[in-house]
Amino acid sequence: MNAELSPIVAGAWRMAEWGWTPTERLRWIEQNIELGITSFDHADIYGGYSVEGLFGEALALAPKLRHKIQLVSKCGIRLVSPARLGNLVKHYDTSAAHVRASVEHSLRALRTDHLDVLLIHRPDALMDVDALSTTFDLLRAEGKVLHFGVSNFTPAQLAPLHRRCPLVTNQIELSPLHRQPLHDGTLDQCQDLGLRPMIWSPLAGGRIFGDDAADAQRVRQVLTELQRETGAGWVTLLIAWLLRHPSRPLPVIGTRRVEMAREAMAALQLNLDAQQWYRLWQAGAGHEVP
Repeated sequence: MNAELSPIVAGAWRMAEWGWTPTERLRWIEQNIELGITSFDHADIYGGYSVEGLFGEALALAPKLRHKIQLVSKCGIRLVSPARLGNLVKHYDTSAAHVRASVEHSLRALRTDHLDVLLIHRPDALMDVDALSTTFDLLRAEGKVLHFGVSNFTPAQLAPLHRRCPLVTNQIELSPLHRQPLHDGTLDQCQDLGLRPMIWSPLAGGRIFGDDAADAQRVRQVLTELQRETGAGWVTLLIAWLLRHPSRPLPVIGTRRVEMAREAMAALQLNLDAQQWYRLWQAGAGHEVP
């Protein structure tokens, strides 16, 4: 059971900060689709619980686009927010009542009748895997969610839920400045189970481009060398570094700039060899492989 997502995913989490009109938001959606980026990543909490509504307002201007795109959302984090007065402390909640309420809210906000993928946003220490898998089964039977996954789960946290309800992804952080999933079993598990990991912060939150830290400086140096060798820009090289992994990652690009999205898509045509890949690994780590 696989969710057919585009090879690069558009992240909408900063949309509330862009200050755009509904028409401008719609144009952003259309420009991504024109590039071949048809999957859009959301979470109920983004923008203080506002981004899904902003996206849905734009999509309502061209509702026929819905059949061309895939909507991914996440739930399970409860923030202290004026939009959620009952949340007295930030916490996680994977109860049936909360997951169902979150899905219903996302469907209304996004103005759609189903989510293509729903992710549990963070591991919940109180997660009842039997109850959660039953909730997933019911939501799927009702046609409200087609596929399920998790985000930021360790292999040990993912395994019991996957045994009860097949998952399609684990959305994790990965970049040359955050390499743990390469070595802690996370991506090994994805390969073993056939889950394509979604990658958040694939550009290290912009740290690679301007941070004075030693690791960022080393990565920039190697990117400059690889740019001379390949003719590809830094964004393209960083996305190609992710795509080189055999788990077939799906990078999530949270940018308002169509030019950056275009550079990310160009990585589909660039195949780094093993030595180029490990040069970036070494730059991030600050040492050669053991």
